Amino acid sequence: MGSIYLPRTADALAFAMSTYGIPLLVLATTHSAALTGTAFVLEWVPRLAAFGWAGSLVDRRGAAIVFHLASLGRALALAAGAVLLHLHPSGTVASVTVMTLAAATGVLTEFSYVAAETAGAAAGRRAGVRAHCVQAALLGIDQTARLAGPALTGLLLLAGPPPTLAVTTLLSLLAALLALRTPPSPVVPARAPKERPGAGLLTGWRSIRSLPALGWLITGLALSNLATGLLQAAGPVIVVQHFGQSTTAVGLVWSAAAGATLLSATLCRFALDHLGLWPVGATCAALASLACFAVAQAPDYLPYLVLVAILMAADGGMTVVLRTLRSRLIPQEKFGTTLSTTILILLLPFPVAGVLTALTPPDALSHVITACAALQALGLLYAFTRLRTDPTLRT
Repeated sequence: MGSIYLPRTADALAFAMSTYGIPLLVLATTHSAALTGTAFVLEWVPRLAAFGWAGSLVDRRGAAIVFHLASLGRALALAAGAVLLHLHPSGTVASVTVMTLAAATGVLTEFSYVAAETAGAAAGRRAGVRAHCVQAALLGIDQTARLAGPALTGLLLLAGPPPTLAVTTLLSLLAALLALRTPPSPVVPARAPKERPGAGLLTGWRSIRSLPALGWLITGLALSNLATGLLQAAGPVIVVQHFGQSTTAVGLVWSAAAGATLLSATLCRFALDHLGLWPVGATCAALASLACFAVAQAPDYLPYLVLVAILMAADGGMTVVLRTLRSRLIPQEKFGTTLSTTILILLLPFPVAGVLTALTPPDALSHVITACAALQALGLLYAFTRLRTDPTLRT
């Protein structure tokens, strides 16, 4: 299994460092809250646009080759960025460089993620009755990367943007080389009729509409993701400019959040066995809403870090509920397309959060967070009120 776990580890760490590090890099280079929010948008919009294409390409070319090319492309983009920022540490060239990196790494990371997920699913099928062990190991790799990635990025930024990009480049290059050892996944025969990438998403949308319980939960979580996305997009501005902390402190916030999420997901699995889906989900929804309101009023860095960790832990609990519910409700023959559509809907609020961050003056961010917290609370209240009597959440 090392041929699956090793490339996944390198890619997951590069993924986390890119996702959380690019906004930090933009703020460190441009000192602009508006450009930091814009970079967050540039990270997510191309990533979402590439979602259908990534799945289609992996199906037709195989996970290993797409994994290799995407990781190699990201390594080349990051290496070019490191050189440019070394030669032009500030000014127009630096600003254009970091904004371009946001878009390029967003697209390439999406392709490598879909390829890695496909390779992991194929490994699970080969493992037979031990498939759950493979998936548990992959989940542990992802969560560990989310723990280490933000903190490592913040620490490296103390040495400057070029060293930060250089380390991420090496990790991406390592993932590209290890991907060549990844066992091939099944591919669609060349003579098979080609399906437009959007067709699968449309099928998934119809499937969600036919499952009201799943649709209500996804709606509530999408509104919740607007609040968590805003905190992620505005985090560098809040921690560095408002609280006067270093970039390392920003990374520690999301490392603490990842650790709390991992702990929450583990506890919720046991709670679900004894309490059922609705009590666990409703409790996590209430905790997330209260924590988000409190984050907007956090007086200093430490309370902010603790509250964000609580919010993300509650969000992790709701994610466990979502995963359990969709495994029960979605027909096996439609699972792949419905899953892709579900993920896309849940990720759409993130570029919106970047736009809000770009358009909001730093001093007014707390008011926007409060408004998003209210929207989150209303969305989750509606979702779990509708789900209260649904038979699928009683056990």
